Amino acid sequence: MTERLNNLYEQMKSNDMDSILVTSPANVYYLSNYNSDPHERVLAIYLCQNEEPVLILPAMEEEDAKNAGWEFSTIAYYDHEDPWKLFGDLVQKRNKKPQSIGLETNQITLERYNKVKQIFTQAEIINAEELLASLRVIKNKKEYTLLKQAAALADLGVETGVKAIREGITEYELVAEIEYKLKKEGVQGMSFATTAISGAKTASPHGTPGNKKIEKGDMVLFDLGVIYEGYCSDITRTVAFKSVTDEQQKIYDTVKVAQQKAIDASQLGTATGEIDKAARRYIEQAGYGEYFKHRIGHGLGIETHEYPSMHENNKLELKAGMCYTIEPGIYVPGQGGVRIEDMIFMTEKGAEILTESPKELRIID
Repeated sequence: MTERLNNLYEQMKSNDMDSILVTSPANVYYLSNYNSDPHERVLAIYLCQNEEPVLILPAMEEEDAKNAGWEFSTIAYYDHEDPWKLFGDLVQKRNKKPQSIGLETNQITLERYNKVKQIFTQAEIINAEELLASLRVIKNKKEYTLLKQAAALADLGVETGVKAIREGITEYELVAEIEYKLKKEGVQGMSFATTAISGAKTASPHGTPGNKKIEKGDMVLFDLGVIYEGYCSDITRTVAFKSVTDEQQKIYDTVKVAQQKAIDASQLGTATGEIDKAARRYIEQAGYGEYFKHRIGHGLGIETHEYPSMHENNKLELKAGMCYTIEPGIYVPGQGGVRIEDMIFMTEKGAEILTESPKELRIID
């Protein structure tokens, strides 16, 4: 049995959970080393105390899963078959009838929830989200290495975008330059849709690139990440093109100092909410509090957004092995915005910044 599966069995036992059905592709990958996008098809791992784990997957992917290291039972179904019937048949054949089953209730669809209820008619449904999240939140040395490499590739993406800036180039063209370069470097894919936005559009925290051309006086915001051997990176940098106003400089400096205050607050044992507060207090004192519209950051790993959510009310304490982002921003409608984001890895010695792109305001000529 792998260490990760053993840990899950132990956590199930501690939480009085007889069985669990893991259905998110990210958690399936974490437990099996098999990375797949099943589209509309069922992909799941079923664990029951004192029983061998079972991987449920399309038959066309069974060999891929075995090649990835899955050594246990499978329910490999063809497209004309009902995987829920095959799963139900397996549960009925086993001697143990679980009295409880854990589900990822934030991830499972209503249709699939009802299928589970039909199979486990007497079992209590338990929310297993936090249990699974607690397994993934502490990364090991191998995960650290993969995250560090993913961060280096994110740095390369930002530098590629910055070097491509010229008058008249469109946001779409900047995105194309970045992704072409990173694909040539062999990245598995982007961890989310690459952002390259400019001018007043930077006032939207989730602005979408378009055909807008870069103009003198624009702030240009890059937000991007890659997937490297199953692990994600995430970085944001904001630069100026040709010139910068006093107000733009002030906003940038405010965000930069606020980010450093959040990084400085990242100490072992500190509640994650205090990281948010450290940056938010400074931005508020500078008079921009209403323009900082989101949490300070989020966990990072197999998924771009993982546990924990780094909001001001979160009391979860920082521990060695946690990876997360720190990304304060100020967004002034009609004017523009600035965000600076880094990946942070907590070590026994404190916070290590994995992303290394320069953070002094760069004015691109």
